[in-house]
Amino acid sequence: MILESIKTPSDIKKLSYEELRTLAKETRKRIVEVVSKTGGHVAPSLGAVDFTIAILKVFDPDQDRIVWDVGHQSYAWKILTGRNDRFDTLRTLGGISGFTNRDESPYDAFSTGHSSTSVSAALGIACARDIKGERGHSIAVIGDGALTGGMSFEALNHTGHIQPNKFIVILNDNAMSISKNVGGLQKYMARMLASKEYNTLKKQIWDVSHSLPSSIRRRFIYGAQKLEESMMNILVPNIIFEDLGLKYVGPIDGHNIEQVTAIMKRVKNYMVGPVLIHLVTQKGKGYVPAEQNASLFHGVGAFDPSSGKTQCSGKESWSEFFGNCLTRLATKDKSIVAITAAMASGTGLSPFEANLPNRFFDVGIAEQHAVTLAAGMATKGLKPFVAIYSTFFQRALDQIIHDVAMPRLPVVFCIDRAGLVGEDGATHHGAFDISFLSYIPNLQIFAPSTAPQFEQILAYAASYKDGPIAIRYPRGTAVCDDPADYVFQVGKARLIADKGSIALITAGDCLPMVQDIHHRLAEQGVDAILVDLVSLKPLDEDLLNSLAGSCSYIFTFESNSIIGGIGSRIAQLLSEQEVKVHNYGYPDRFITHGKTELLNDLIDFTPPALAQDIIQRINK
Repeated sequence: MILESIKTPSDIKKLSYEELRTLAKETRKRIVEVVSKTGGHVAPSLGAVDFTIAILKVFDPDQDRIVWDVGHQSYAWKILTGRNDRFDTLRTLGGISGFTNRDESPYDAFSTGHSSTSVSAALGIACARDIKGERGHSIAVIGDGALTGGMSFEALNHTGHIQPNKFIVILNDNAMSISKNVGGLQKYMARMLASKEYNTLKKQIWDVSHSLPSSIRRRFIYGAQKLEESMMNILVPNIIFEDLGLKYVGPIDGHNIEQVTAIMKRVKNYMVGPVLIHLVTQKGKGYVPAEQNASLFHGVGAFDPSSGKTQCSGKESWSEFFGNCLTRLATKDKSIVAITAAMASGTGLSPFEANLPNRFFDVGIAEQHAVTLAAGMATKGLKPFVAIYSTFFQRALDQIIHDVAMPRLPVVFCIDRAGLVGEDGATHHGAFDISFLSYIPNLQIFAPSTAPQFEQILAYAASYKDGPIAIRYPRGTAVCDDPADYVFQVGKARLIADKGSIALITAGDCLPMVQDIHHRLAEQGVDAILVDLVSLKPLDEDLLNSLAGSCSYIFTFESNSIIGGIGSRIAQLLSEQEVKVHNYGYPDRFITHGKTELLNDLIDFTPPALAQDIIQRINK
């Protein structure tokens, strides 16, 4: 096998084009083989195999810096830059990351995990290179889905302004982000694909430049580029990248290794100023199940590599429960609208989109816009529900504060994937949402521990008109074990066990773990009051003050950073009481990737460890 002979990136430069095509097939087979066991982002990486090989054929990653946007397209990059022997450990505890990571390899120029950052990072690298007088190209690889994020346009605008040399943006246009791409940019890309006049003109200019002596070639290229820009504005108006100040090359078949390599060589050796290379690829290329269902195989768990069939528990997830419940509410209440950021299926909103398309808004990878769009809708009497993963809500904090909470607009933030999410790791854990939301005035925060609670909270949120609401819920299967007589009330906790000299207080997905701790303590003769907060803001202050008067210890548990979380708020509330308050949560560090249960073991956030720690504390 050719793949087994690739020990360093430089080995690829020695291969013929026929050998490179064989290498691409072997690399795809390796990706499917491993990801079928570990889960991961199989479709994006399969689509990027061919041009990854072309990049390594033309550029030198020891000197040229390649920045991958999000990093979920980078599996071939990992395999071909010295990590093939470790690729079986992908997304496992102690193994390699599912995204690019500077701590993992010197060939990973930038640590990634969130979208639309590559152009900014690569431009920063180019500026630093020039200031330090170093050599090499700086290259950003970005998917067109990531271009829907405003940060990428900010970076492109700055690039056009400062005009760095040896700076390349590679646009991987697969017409997909996670769900199918939406919006004006996607339509623009489609028009570019149909523009024969533009590509004929481009080829002619290239051909002329190669016929000139090297002594005058550079000056001619600069003049030809200016002429080309003027001609293109006549033949193909409003070419956005050219208008921003980048030289545009494309569109090019991103799976034609020989053609992509030839274009990259021309850009590397002859073009002046920043250049954007537009590659057209197929998400899931080379693996039929992923080609047929690219959204499913964007990020997938373990699957059967021969058939592509994924494993399914058959039970409703929290996301699915949310989407189905909101669809039912919206069928009765025509003021309800749903907004997401390129995550219709991931957030469970596919039924809403199918049944109520006129009230469903997928804004692309643009969380800031999603929040302020919702604020605008709310001013006109609509009831927006904004569903975004916890880790991505971080990107819209200013909009939550300034555009929603300050004017007390009734927007509902549905925070999916709260807590540890497992194999996607530090960039994707929902470990900070309680901390960054708790200090915001006018905002109510709830954390259902069961599906029936969640349904009651959603119904309340749909009717509430005096300000914003945030509801956090985890990844995984929804829990359905509420007592039939439970009734949700704002600012009221659920008292599950009411006898004991100590109290265990939790909310949301931590409840099953704390119930286990409660049982373990009872086996050792320690009775404990057990409280499910449900309402994180406002807190049930009456109950908490009562517990402070009757208990010697209060222990809090949360799937959030221990700094700034619900436990620290309770400790502050009870600071003048004699009761001892001890908080359990995520430590003050970024938690790595791996199965969630192993990560909890790693940070001692398990029933045996916590029960033992409680026993030791109360015995002192």
